[in-house]
Amino acid sequence: MSKNLKSNDQIPIGQVAERSGIPISAIHFYEREGMISSTRSSGNHRQFSRDVLRRLAFIRASQRVGIPLMNIKEALNELPLKRTPKEADWEKVGKQWHKILSAQIEYMERVRDDLRTCIGCGCLSFQRCQLVNQNDAMASEGAGPRRLLPGTPRPDRS
Repeated sequence: MSKNLKSNDQIPIGQVAERSGIPISAIHFYEREGMISSTRSSGNHRQFSRDVLRRLAFIRASQRVGIPLMNIKEALNELPLKRTPKEADWEKVGKQWHKILSAQIEYMERVRDDLRTCIGCGCLSFQRCQLVNQNDAMASEGAGPRRLLPGTPRPDRS
């Protein structure tokens, strides 16, 4: 099949994988999740329309910047099928991504700042730590890394 596809050409899954750089198993997964769709040939082989390449590029780019798959799926559900998204479509997605990435950045900054204290002594245990958690005072807050969870107030910061 020619690399120069017409808008109505159907692409077999192997060529989709080759052109997108995404393994066939991942393409199957994205299809099961409803993020992309295919039709079947007379020989019952998956065939994809050309627009799937853009959708796969969108998925890959979004994952690379840390967008959770659930959010990518929600955005794809809002984007038009069978046509290239327009500027207004991308602007809407960009606003959603900005909120998600800002929350992730805030969380990573919190982890970075809190780990300095913990790594400084080397014990890496809030249960035993006498500097950050004297007498295991944080146990009353619940299990797990309480001070690292998003939205959890830290008494050492205002």
